[in-house]
Amino acid sequence: MAAVPNRLASSTSPYLLQHADNSVDWWEWGPEAFAEARRRDVPVLVSVGYAACHWCHVMAHESFEDEEVGRQLAAGFVAVKVDREERPDVDAALMRATTALTGQGGWPMTVLCTPQGEPFHAGTYYPPRPHPRMPSFRQLLDAVTQAWTERREEVLGQSAQITQALAERAAAGVGPPGGAPPTAPALAGAVRALLAEEDTVHGGLGGAPKFPPSAVCLWLLRHAATDAPTAGDALGLAGRTLTAMARSGTYDQVAGGFARYAVDAAWVVPHFEKMLYDNAQLARAYLHWWRLTGEPTGARVAAETCDWLVAALRTPEGGFASSLDADTLVPRSQAEGEAGSRSVEGATYVWTPLQLAEVLGPADGAWAAELLGVTAEGTFEHGTSTAQLRRDVWADDGEVGRWVDVRARLRAARDRRPQPARDDKVVTAWNGLAAAALAEAGVLLERPDLLAAAVRCADLLLAVHVDDDGRWRRTSRDGRAGPSRAVLEDLGDLAEGLVALHAATGDAAWAETAEALCEEVLAEHLREGGFCDVPASSDDAVLARLGTGSDPTDGAAPSGTSAAAGALLAVSALTGSDRMRAAAETALVPAGALVGAAPRFAGWALAVAEAALDGPREVAVLGSGAADDPEGRADADALHRTALAGTAPGLVVSRGRPGQEQPPLLAHRGLVEGRAAAYVCRGQVCEAPTTDVDALAAAVGARPDVAAGVRA
Repeated sequence: MAAVPNRLASSTSPYLLQHADNSVDWWEWGPEAFAEARRRDVPVLVSVGYAACHWCHVMAHESFEDEEVGRQLAAGFVAVKVDREERPDVDAALMRATTALTGQGGWPMTVLCTPQGEPFHAGTYYPPRPHPRMPSFRQLLDAVTQAWTERREEVLGQSAQITQALAERAAAGVGPPGGAPPTAPALAGAVRALLAEEDTVHGGLGGAPKFPPSAVCLWLLRHAATDAPTAGDALGLAGRTLTAMARSGTYDQVAGGFARYAVDAAWVVPHFEKMLYDNAQLARAYLHWWRLTGEPTGARVAAETCDWLVAALRTPEGGFASSLDADTLVPRSQAEGEAGSRSVEGATYVWTPLQLAEVLGPADGAWAAELLGVTAEGTFEHGTSTAQLRRDVWADDGEVGRWVDVRARLRAARDRRPQPARDDKVVTAWNGLAAAALAEAGVLLERPDLLAAAVRCADLLLAVHVDDDGRWRRTSRDGRAGPSRAVLEDLGDLAEGLVALHAATGDAAWAETAEALCEEVLAEHLREGGFCDVPASSDDAVLARLGTGSDPTDGAAPSGTSAAAGALLAVSALTGSDRMRAAAETALVPAGALVGAAPRFAGWALAVAEAALDGPREVAVLGSGAADDPEGRADADALHRTALAGTAPGLVVSRGRPGQEQPPLLAHRGLVEGRAAAYVCRGQVCEAPTTDVDALAAAVGARPDVAAGVRA
């Protein structure tokens, strides 16, 4: 059975396209696949993965490229391939099944369903040959075929029970009636709980594998800007974590950008895939650290991470690709006795002392090896080492010049190596996060190119990711929208990015679209008692059967519920909408339980809760902005940029001119004796306006040195 292009060949998902020439006759998730299973009276095998997943590639090579596997699946199953990044709703529902059946989950995820879509068996990676306590993939298929043929009633009874339990669990995830958002004492308790989880030797939270706590750091920095008794503890924990990550093997010391996680507790060896959602949030976290403290590492890493986003992930249309693979295809050596290429994890990034000497010469090569922890034994595999920054060379005036030169030469050499593949689909939610980070960095770091990148990204989303019926889409590729509808996180994170763009530019159109997105959140995703990830008008009958709630825990990216909470809170501050404020507080109710039980998994929700407790504070900047009034424009610019340097939790900033169409926060406010003025408000109730940048800096918690630098 020769491999021929299957139904995936026309997909907009790079992950699905990777499987278009498999020996397996794949279907995409949809009613057609389940109808085919009912017609043939066979079970459905659903394989879920994503383009940057190392073990997904391994299983594809071992099993899905095998002609015998293809024949076996064709004879007894309908095989469905799912990109979890394109269909997070399907992934979430099937992950609930996998964890319920096995106690754990991961990718690739392998789920067997009835033709009605009810799961009856689940697992993750299956090898081509049996291992202790793990059957081979073909043995699994044999066992399922036997059970489906000989014990059908037992299988159907089990699947019905599982489906009912999953639906009940999904409904519970929406959030019980009652409860309340996190309180100030609860947030202080969460800081103390996280301190108990800190790795005081290597930095970060917990042990191996060690993930960058992006959203947790964003929350800790907001908490550090309050007068809470634990503010200093929060700042110390965030600073130690961010410092450790910036010097680690998880951060790309040569070109910028963070890998997905470290496989060890000391942050030495990363899992080399680089994700948009990680880097967008981390760029913002490092930026906010600098904004709060003036720490140079924060500004440097924020700028480098944003530059990496633009250089490595920006698509020709102006959006941002989802990820870079962990693996790189490298030519096989003569010693291997085979032609072609093989996939090697981390091959683009790792070094040996000999390679450093070849690129840099003996003296600089030895110096770089000592600085970066590149050893003869190797810290990774096959005598290679990851690059860590063993000391803070950036703070050493005597060495920083040498490091800048060495780094440039290493980057040039590395650029000549084979590069990891890129998943170039544009995901609405993650591009919203990127737009927020780039917009803020563009203003705070005085980088108009980064602000322009944020604007171009948002322009693409608004032009391509909404269809003729006004329904938002989850993804696009090559300027063509994907088939899947946006889920809750997409609307929330995009609104977050647009609010940041409005704050940075003063363009009212961004605020108007953010408000429209929040209206769709309320219309499509708010149910009695809480929020659901899947829109109410979805016609996916299988998902409806499995349950369409929302897991409120924040993982690598904000959950849909947390993203909605942040967007609704910010837009309510801009518009004065009591309805959106109430919905934001509803979205924060699950965090009221998580704050005490698992604060590591509620980072963005706690950041939003911190903003809600503070107000959030709002700043309305009014200035003439007229071309014939350069002094008035300069005054307005100074107030605007000082407001953007503010550290008040979740500060909402708007700028406009008298008489201009603008959000309600700016309405009915004017100049003061003809001069630009700033109004600091809570709940649209404002203090007396000020024309003085120092007074405004004090009111919004802006450091004088940071605010002055921004205004320069």
